[in-house]
Amino acid sequence: SGLIGCSWAMVFAAGGFKVKLYDIAQQQLTSALENIRKQMKELEESGFLKGTLSAEQQFALISICTDLKAAVEGATFIQECTPENLELKKKIFSQLDLTVGNTAILSSSTSCLLPSKLFAGLKHVKQCIVSHPVNPPYFVPLVEIVPHPETDPSTVERTYALMKKIGQSPVKLNREIEGFVLNRLQYAVISEAWRLVGEGVISPTDLDLVMSDGLGMRYAFIGPLETMHLNAEGISNYCERYREGMRLVLNTFGSVPEFSGEIEQKINQAMSEKIPVVPKVLDARRKRRDEYLTGLAKLKKQMKSD
Repeated sequence: SGLIGCSWAMVFAAGGFKVKLYDIAQQQLTSALENIRKQMKELEESGFLKGTLSAEQQFALISICTDLKAAVEGATFIQECTPENLELKKKIFSQLDLTVGNTAILSSSTSCLLPSKLFAGLKHVKQCIVSHPVNPPYFVPLVEIVPHPETDPSTVERTYALMKKIGQSPVKLNREIEGFVLNRLQYAVISEAWRLVGEGVISPTDLDLVMSDGLGMRYAFIGPLETMHLNAEGISNYCERYREGMRLVLNTFGSVPEFSGEIEQKINQAMSEKIPVVPKVLDARRKRRDEYLTGLAKLKKQMKSD
């Protein structure tokens, strides 16, 4: 019932599904429910509530439970949202493995743990899958669907269909890979950003501006491959024009940074000056981020319908 769990609960309720939110602490669940009600009301008032049901109707679909067996009874889809700890997640899935039947899908929100490690030895492994959301799932629709080598194709298709039904944007990975796809792309950008700042090429704040007011403007609507396609007369023409230049630049990239030491301190100082590391300030900035993401999502929806 943390940030990701609550966000998933809201997404599923927006799609008209009954949701049971499970956690081991009753007080944590009570607080989570209060926060969900508050968020739904605020979203409804601002016109950003997902789905066709009212905030009250959606809220009525969510109940809380401190008993795992009772929580998953009758469930068709189970989304695990525990902290990013392999042993903890394996413990939860081993418990679920003893409880569920042969139809419920067992899905994990993990951002980097491989399905082959996460679901190893489970008798219901064919029903297991990773559905990795982007934080926060309510405002950013992408979901990476990553199968275990033994996951049944029908599990992939059912998960994909469910994500589409609740308004998310699922993508299927044909096989597992370290970091999946989103984080591999993200880490590649972070790595080069770190090197550029560390080598004194650009300041941390200007580096972020290159993305937010440069690349990010395009990438909010089209991906890097379509960007290539449109920046020339198709992909082949782009490669013909820029192949040598790309290889020349890429060959100058340095080794993987340590993400520590002086560069860490330099970047931390710049970010802390911009956004002080104080809970109240960070929360306000996150809220602002979510408001922007909500507005962007609404704009993209309008553009698609046009």
